[in-house]
Amino acid sequence: MSMGPVTPDGRYFVVRGRLWRCSDPALPAGRRDELVKELMAARRAKQAAMRNSDDAAREAARARVDAAKHELGERGPVWWDDGAPDYNRCMARTTPYADWAAALPAGKNGQS
Repeated sequence: MSMGPVTPDGRYFVVRGRLWRCSDPALPAGRRDELVKELMAARRAKQAAMRNSDDAAREAARARVDAAKHELGERGPVWWDDGAPDYNRCMARTTPYADWAAALPAGKNGQS
């Protein structure tokens, strides 16, 4: 999934009109790089397991993906501390980001 426009508060990016939580910006760059490498390796392992119809390997790889995303702050408890709710995976048009998303240039929010 390629990264789309980022919300003004830096919490989400938009792909096809949907909000996806960004990584925790407080993570040190080296740690973030390690976690992204692990995430990509886990995704490759999942694809390989699916090609080989290996359910056990697929589930193990899915667990690795989930763990990396939790450590990156993309899943699990939110990394911000102002009490704002999490809109991860919500359509931008149904959130407080609706006006911002609607103002994006055509094609930038993934909607036509």
